[in-house]
Parts: sequence; C-alpha cells; structure tokens
Amino acid sequence: MTNRDAILVKVNQWLEPENFQDYCPNGLQVEGKNDVNTIVTGVTASMELIEAAIAAGADMILVHHGYFWKGEDQRIRGMKRDRIKRLLDNDINLVAHHLPLDDHPEYGNNRQLADVLGIENARPLNGLVWEGELPAPLSPEKFGLQIARALHREPLIVGNGKAEIKRVGWCTGAAQGFINTAIEAGLDAYISGEISEPTTHTARESGIHYYAAGHHATERYGVQALGKALEKEFGIKHRFIDCDNPV
Repeated sequence: MTNRDAILVKVNQWLEPENFQDYCPNGLQVEGKNDVNTIVTGVTASMELIEAAIAAGADMILVHHGYFWKGEDQRIRGMKRDRIKRLLDNDINLVAHHLPLDDHPEYGNNRQLADVLGIENARPLNGLVWEGELPAPLSPEKFGLQIARALHREPLIVGNGKAEIKRVGWCTGAAQGFINTAIEAGLDAYISGEISEPTTHTARESGIHYYAAGHHATERYGVQALGKALEKEFGIKHRFIDCDNPV
C-alpha cells in the first residue's frame, strides 16, 4: 500500500496543474481512505465507473473528467449527490486531471493519441494543439479507416482538402474550435473528439480534412498511461475500466 498524499504529490510533480487555467479543480476532488493499494482509471467519473471500481476493490479512482465544473449547479443533489455518496460510503478517493492530462508530453492524451494512431514526430503546435506526420501519405478515406481501426470507432469525416494526407494536427476531446490553428499551420488534416455545426463549413471552405473521432474515444489513453506510471512508481495495482460512450 501507498499513502494517498504521496500519490497526489507525485502526480502534481508530473502534471504541474498550477500551470493551467482550467474549468474544474485538478487533483483530489473527493477524499477517501489514506492508504491506496488499487487504482482504477477511467475517462469520466460516471456512476457506471464508480460501481465498477467498487467491484474491483479500488481505493482511488483517477479520471480525466471529474466534478465541480465552472458554471454548473454547485448544490450536491440528484445525480451528483448519488455519485459522491457512493464514493464516500466506500471510502474511495476521486482524483481528476483535465487540461494538465491533455497536454503532458509523456502521459498526456495528445501524446498518447499520436502513438495509438501511428503519427510520427508528435510535438506541440500552438496551445493545446499538437502536430506530426504520417509515416507515408494516405488518402482521406484510408486515414479514416486507420483511425477507425485504432480507436474502434468510425470517425465523422468532413472537409475538402488534398488528395493525400501527410501533415496532421490534433487535440483530443471537445477541441473542434481549434481547427483554425491547424488551418493556419497549413496542415492537411485535423482531428478532435467532437464536432460542432460551424466546423463542417470551416473545413469545407478552408481546404482541410477534418475527423471527429469521438470525445471519449480520443481521451481513453492519458489516464491509462498515468495509471501505469503510478503502478510502476509505487508498486500498486492499476486497472483501466472503459465505460463505453458513443460521443
């Protein structure tokens, strides 16, 4: 077993959340037991994940999407009350890291997605957007198939760009608004998780291929990498639980 606070200190050292202006508190959100033997990681702290973590004997749940988002109802009632009660009744710590986990150069969602999709020379471009190159140029259709095979989810493809894709930009999750960063950099394609109505027109009129590959599907990998790192660092058990989400 490892002390909870030692884990929190190490994660803060790695992710440096103080360097981000985020939409939620990063770090410990719900306090549980002091000693941690088993960590369950997942994308979102839904009731489904909580129940699965309880069944797995988790002492800590580590997620990308936690609670207490800016602008939401601050009252502990309804769905929020039920989730938090299950955590407290089972003495489970809930730890969440949002933007710090997106952008980390080793454990981050952007870094990990590049590895999953086979994008080479992955590096930050501007803000949270990353860029890289495919090993060999692919047609838009073949690149879409590559994404579908890797993420087990067929992406939505829009836009009018080059006949072959080589230079790619991406940002996981709800990052469709960053498509202009990819356009300004002259990239052949841009990937994010979600799409909004204006994104289609932007892609069509700006000569770029756009892939909406799924918010959940693109953000499975950061928490897994972080959980594996903690398992190695502290000798504790780690298990990733994937609660399916079509969005």
